[in-house]
Amino acid sequence: MLPSNTRPLARLVLLSLLLTFIAARVVSILMTLHRMPDIYLHVRDTHVHHLNYGIFLLAGVGAYLLFSPGPAAPAAAVMYGIGLALTFDEFGMWLHLNGDYWQRTSFDAVIVLAAVLGLAGFAPPPARWRPREFAIALLFALLLFGSVRLAARAAPRLQRWEQRVHS
Repeated sequence: MLPSNTRPLARLVLLSLLLTFIAARVVSILMTLHRMPDIYLHVRDTHVHHLNYGIFLLAGVGAYLLFSPGPAAPAAAVMYGIGLALTFDEFGMWLHLNGDYWQRTSFDAVIVLAAVLGLAGFAPPPARWRPREFAIALLFALLLFGSVRLAARAAPRLQRWEQRVHS
């Protein structure tokens, strides 16, 4: 049996995931265009990617929830969503172990996470679905498919754009 606050927490995770993902992409674009200062952390010659911050946030939230006596689920849900976004925004980089930030794989991973969190936060349990809920799930799947197709079209353009800016 799931706790009664599961759906609101899933909504908080979804919101913080989406806002952080969008913010990370906007900041990356603005820095690439030299419209804002470089805020990347460099340790000697190593660029510390923001997926590392996400991993540390996820580990910290997990440890806190495992070992703390008090209920801080809403704050933990927000921090968890931020950690997921920072980590999965660079999913393609850690999946394929290369430095291309604009991989479609990262966008696809965030879309899939958002879809799962959307279902967890807004849909009734599948056992209680009626035709209306199946229609909503189908619409959601079509939107997901459209987002993935949009990312497939945008990724090569973003990669070329980044190469031009850095050359």
